[in-house]
Amino acid sequence: MSTVISSSDANIRRIKKLQINNFRLYLGIFIILTVIFMVLMASYLTKSDPIKQDLMNTLQGGTPEHFLGTDNLGRDVWSRLLYGGRTDLILASAAVLAPFILGTILGAICGYFSGWVDTLVMRIADVVAAFPFYVLVISLVFILGNGVGSIFIAITLVSWVAYARIVRGETMIVRSKEFIEAAQTGGISNRKIITRHVLPNVITQAIVYAMSDIVLNIGVIVTLSYFGLGIVPPTPDWGRMIAEGQQFLAGGYYALTILPALAVIVTSLGLSFIGDGLAVALRVKR
Repeated sequence: MSTVISSSDANIRRIKKLQINNFRLYLGIFIILTVIFMVLMASYLTKSDPIKQDLMNTLQGGTPEHFLGTDNLGRDVWSRLLYGGRTDLILASAAVLAPFILGTILGAICGYFSGWVDTLVMRIADVVAAFPFYVLVISLVFILGNGVGSIFIAITLVSWVAYARIVRGETMIVRSKEFIEAAQTGGISNRKIITRHVLPNVITQAIVYAMSDIVLNIGVIVTLSYFGLGIVPPTPDWGRMIAEGQQFLAGGYYALTILPALAVIVTSLGLSFIGDGLAVALRVKR
């Protein structure tokens, strides 16, 4: 009797855990879809130019024309918030795509073939991973110079390592399965085995990691812009907005800093919820 009750309690806890996870996943999707909609529809949600200055109306509070007010140069805060989000999200997402593709390909090749290729790539990965992520990216951007292109290159050169290691580990597990051995025995080429049988079974973990990687990229982009090493002005950017607004905190103009910081937090939270939800869903499926 006690065994039945214990089993029932375990099932109830499992169901509650799944319900909580599903709620977080759906909440994350809702948050991110809302953010994406707002930044992509920025031209319809605001009529103000995000880089247009109006020195006669600086540091205003909410008005019918500027309902979130203006900054120290008279630029509309709401407009800059939306267009800045578009800049950061597009760059953060694009900066995930390149290392995702590169790391996945290298990881699959290393995990499937092993040998000297695996040794060479993994030693390079160890060298890159030996340096703190932020320090290495900031150093590369400092060398390459400010701008979107420099940030994209710097993140790609560093971020591929995580994807390569994830896919390599999963590939080494998959390659010992019977269906891979059957494909090899049947004379199917290694290229087709990797693309048709290996990658579909290992890429999901890389996709889950990509969600958290976008969060990391947003943090990198905002940090670089905060220190003047990121997006080149006058292009709006959340990090630049935080840095510019910080000097007016003493005067009581908190919104200039709090609003872009809140945008970063909400977006990162949504992406984290999606990543956690997918990870749990995949574990349950397995």
